[in-house]
Amino acid sequence: MIGQLTKNERQNALAILIAMAVGGLVMTIGGRNSLLGVHGGLVLMIAVVGIFAMTATLKLPDPAEDRLNAYYDDPTKVGIIISMVWAVAGLFVGDWIAWLLVFPDLTFDAAWASFGRLRPVHTSGVIFGFGGNALIATSFYVVQRTCRARLPDQVTPWFVLFGYNLFCVIAATGYLMGVTQSKEYAEPEWYADLWLVVVWVVYFLLYLRTLSRRKEPHIYVANWYYMAFILVVAVLHIVNNLAVPVSFGSEKAYSAFSGVQDAMTQWWYGHNAVAFFLTAGFLGMLYYYLPVRAGRPIYSYRMSIISFWGITFFYMWAGSHHLHYTALPQWVQTLGMTFSVMLLVPSWASAGNALMTLNGAWDKVRDDATLRFMFVAAVFYGLSTFEGSFMAIRAVNSLSHYTDWTVGHVHAGALGWVAMITFGAIYASVPWLWKQDRMYSAKLVEVHFWLAVAGTLIYVFAMWNSGIIQGLMWRTYNDSGTLAYSFIESLVAMRPYYIARAIGGLLFLLGALVGCYNIWMTIRMAPRESAKADRPEPGAAGAPVLQPGE
Repeated sequence: MIGQLTKNERQNALAILIAMAVGGLVMTIGGRNSLLGVHGGLVLMIAVVGIFAMTATLKLPDPAEDRLNAYYDDPTKVGIIISMVWAVAGLFVGDWIAWLLVFPDLTFDAAWASFGRLRPVHTSGVIFGFGGNALIATSFYVVQRTCRARLPDQVTPWFVLFGYNLFCVIAATGYLMGVTQSKEYAEPEWYADLWLVVVWVVYFLLYLRTLSRRKEPHIYVANWYYMAFILVVAVLHIVNNLAVPVSFGSEKAYSAFSGVQDAMTQWWYGHNAVAFFLTAGFLGMLYYYLPVRAGRPIYSYRMSIISFWGITFFYMWAGSHHLHYTALPQWVQTLGMTFSVMLLVPSWASAGNALMTLNGAWDKVRDDATLRFMFVAAVFYGLSTFEGSFMAIRAVNSLSHYTDWTVGHVHAGALGWVAMITFGAIYASVPWLWKQDRMYSAKLVEVHFWLAVAGTLIYVFAMWNSGIIQGLMWRTYNDSGTLAYSFIESLVAMRPYYIARAIGGLLFLLGALVGCYNIWMTIRMAPRESAKADRPEPGAAGAPVLQPGE
């Protein structure tokens, strides 16, 4: 990895590490009696290790110039491995807290093991750790192939990848110590937010620089979605996390918003994080990997662009549907509901476009578990977007809100759509990146697929049933006009469904473990450098290139 860097690039990397070391030292000294000091020590330790490693390589000769004739895939390789590590960690914590709702004593009387602290570790670990690393890694891979241009330098991708994961680690450790900004999404500390802004702006500029170097006049649609993901997430993060720290020696900060304004900002952020992190980014993944794996062009390229602009515009207005029957003005609630229903059109256009792309390739879907991951992802995307629009209707929301139905909806999207397309993209990428003909074991891919499908269905159906029963019990009155069931009675009624949810989550976790083993064995089988050129991937020089359909 370091051997691929030129002397100037190693010097630039060393300068970045020294700057990080200085920042970590300042944080350690300034926040010596707070979590800020703990995280400063962590940054300092990582930076010092990096400085020693980089210093030892400064005298190495520059790599051969012919490296510039190939795509730079080392960051993608490392990003995929890190993504799978986060997947296992995040899913393990998620299943743990699922069992906590069945057996509350599983905290072992440790404060860090309470539901309130573990829940944001699970959500951020799966969404940002697993999903975010997969998006960064695949975006580096896709933008090079679709632009026929190498990444503009070899330091910036590593800064983005490792800088992003430093943010994820700081966030997770802060959650375990019980420090957040007390928002719905349990935002991490103010200094972690500032660090992520720096990393994300560098990521955005790296993507723009790569696009500006493209040899293809056309910007393929996957890049439209990746760019929307990068740009809008930056805007969301900055606005939602505007805060004033108590002092520069404390991790505590006060939000710039309060009351109704804070709620509206939070759900503008929350729903658009779903829109542009969990939808647009993964649609970019879908629009590249599914056609290549299926050996078919996109069914309708025009439809993909139209759905892109529909999703980009409509999603921006939909967040207020999370605040029905609250102090938010009625017209704002209605606006969110209206745009949420309208969102069904561009969303189903994307799902339908993906499924129609498979026309003529259904035999491959039957025989190829990797392609089947992508197919199921498209189906769940269509299902989840319909359900989301349906649940945004005020009359439906009066039954579903605050219940496990929402939890089921979220996980239909997270497990059925996001995780499935990610696993499919990773299984497609790993043999290409490590110059293999196939994964180590096609049967293990099949095992992973069925464990993931079974786990998702058990989980989602359990939460659908649980949520509807909850909603009905909470709104049932007896003849005297009082509630027929207490909250405790509704909670007792949920226990069988919570057991089913935990079992479903366990199956999904086992599938991820199988996937990690299969990926690791595939990497171990990778041929030596001398043999790699004999196995071109789709889109590489000398390999057939698929053109978009009209």
